[in-house]
Amino acid sequence: MKFFRVGFHSISLAALLASGNALSQDNGRGERTYKLCTYCHGEQGEGRQDLAAPAIAGLPEWYLKAQLTKFYEGVRGTHPRDLGGMRMRPMAKSLFTNQNDIEAVSKFVAALPRPKLEPTVKGRPIKGQTAYQVCISCHGENGQGNQALNAPPLAGSSDWYLLSQLHNFKAGIRAGDPAKDPTGATMRPMAALLSPESMLDVVSYINVLNQKQQQPKQ
Repeated sequence: MKFFRVGFHSISLAALLASGNALSQDNGRGERTYKLCTYCHGEQGEGRQDLAAPAIAGLPEWYLKAQLTKFYEGVRGTHPRDLGGMRMRPMAKSLFTNQNDIEAVSKFVAALPRPKLEPTVKGRPIKGQTAYQVCISCHGENGQGNQALNAPPLAGSSDWYLLSQLHNFKAGIRAGDPAKDPTGATMRPMAALLSPESMLDVVSYINVLNQKQQQPKQ
């Protein structure tokens, strides 16, 4: 009986070590995979506007997985007017050979600190605050997002990217087929309510929310 106890504890320890090793390998897998993304999205996930690659560091893991899967499956990145998306889709298909790759790299990117981004969009934040009231029910009062509604955080995102995606939703370049992208399709009627000028205002207000988040807490 004494030998049995020793053997049992040895097996348990081995299982624990194996589990920890698998987790370490999973984290390493995400980091290795992300190195192939750095040319466009940057070493720290800060993005590059000249390549239409938004900041992605610190985005929720669930949202990153969802968007990578959409690119991988052709839900995004197939419209001929979506140049940034068309660049991303073949990368997703070549880099992420299975769902494990997508999960690993999403976990790694989500753990990166959100970058401090300089505003590039100039609108009227006061008017944007009024227009943003429609967005609160999904994206939150402070632009923090809501996983239950598949609504990503907006504060801390590249403002030029937010602006381009509002135009894409309105034009049907993104989520043009509700059957393929039902979650994205919920944004189309919201974007349709906004004029180009209002889009500038809303994104400018989101920049204000971002600046508030970046302020050190007293």
